[in-house]
Amino acid sequence: MQGKLARAAAALCAGALLLTGCGGTENAQQTKEKVRLMVWSPSEDQSQSSGQWLQTCCERFAELHPEWDITFVYGVADEASAATAVAQDPEASADVFLYANDTLTTMTDAKALAKFGGKYADELKATNSETLLDSLTLDGYVYGVPFTTNTWYMYYDKRVFSEEDVKSLDTMLEKGVVSFPFVNSWYLPAFYFGNGCTLFGDGTQEELGADFGGENAVEVTEYLVDLAANPNFKIDQDGSGLAGLRDGSIHAIFSGSWDAAAVREILGENMGVAALPTYTLNGEEKQVYSYAGSKAIGVNTSTDYMVQAVELAMYLGSAEAQQLHYELRGVIPCNTELNEDPAIAADEVVRAQNDTFDRTSKLQPFVAQMNNCWTPVENMGKAIRNGTVTKENAAEQTKAMNDAMNSDGI
Repeated sequence: MQGKLARAAAALCAGALLLTGCGGTENAQQTKEKVRLMVWSPSEDQSQSSGQWLQTCCERFAELHPEWDITFVYGVADEASAATAVAQDPEASADVFLYANDTLTTMTDAKALAKFGGKYADELKATNSETLLDSLTLDGYVYGVPFTTNTWYMYYDKRVFSEEDVKSLDTMLEKGVVSFPFVNSWYLPAFYFGNGCTLFGDGTQEELGADFGGENAVEVTEYLVDLAANPNFKIDQDGSGLAGLRDGSIHAIFSGSWDAAAVREILGENMGVAALPTYTLNGEEKQVYSYAGSKAIGVNTSTDYMVQAVELAMYLGSAEAQQLHYELRGVIPCNTELNEDPAIAADEVVRAQNDTFDRTSKLQPFVAQMNNCWTPVENMGKAIRNGTVTKENAAEQTKAMNDAMNSDGI
């Protein structure tokens, strides 16, 4: 009964889940309100070896709110899989959880993800870039508190490439060996985007579909056939890029912050990090663009403690919590004020990730039809690698890829 009353009160306060913040200190009870919050995060955020970021932050949050007697229940769910569980059974899922922005519509379609409005939206706008908030916005509403950007960029060996060299993939291929996740569909679109191909218009216009099938796309497929045949180009798969960095057979790889520690251990002071290079297509310089997204803290619409859950989400995405996340696990902060801190701004991985997000990336669409795009692009990479796509059949094969990307049959 208590849970139903609390939920009803939270619903009245939240205003159809558009969370604007409630007053109510005048009506506060003299005794502490008992609150139970289930919180999910990846296991690394809770492990002793990684500093127990989640538990530390939750305990700090409880100290900041002595008016609540909070019991925390922790569960393990990574940012990619949390959305599925929340959407399938909100009542049995966490009150607060970490999620990847490309899973947003999985939860909004199930009406399981709370909106952030009012003073919360104002605070988010004041501490995050517009592009970053766009990655969590649907129909004008923000659906979470961002805590990091999510993209990939380039690591390289400074003994082989200079800062000027890494601006051009052509130059790099002349001077050293470059490895790229060619058969991974999170990476391969980078070249198609560079020649004007688009997905769902600006990424939100689902009715426009995938545009990876025109002459500009065919030109990219032909380029990729040549790229795969270049002896200084290697396909990175199953950790082969890192292994090549270690034995010296590869001098540059494309990955994200999750590999920073491993690359630093291999290259030490010779580790270079940079945003994405250009490539030359039919005599013209084109930019390589990665997918960009974000990771955020979300709130379940079925929580019995909406106000407390939202306040916790805001704290877990705060500058204080982001700094601890960075110190304990190397999670790149996105808070604009925090990124101006000299110690953080001096980190070349932070600089590369932010430069990539701001300059050499495309916001990854999270419309439902995006699910149709992964397999056809992966198949194109594999077919080029295997030699079944050639310059002679590039037009036919590119059209087939685009048709599959626009079909619900894939």
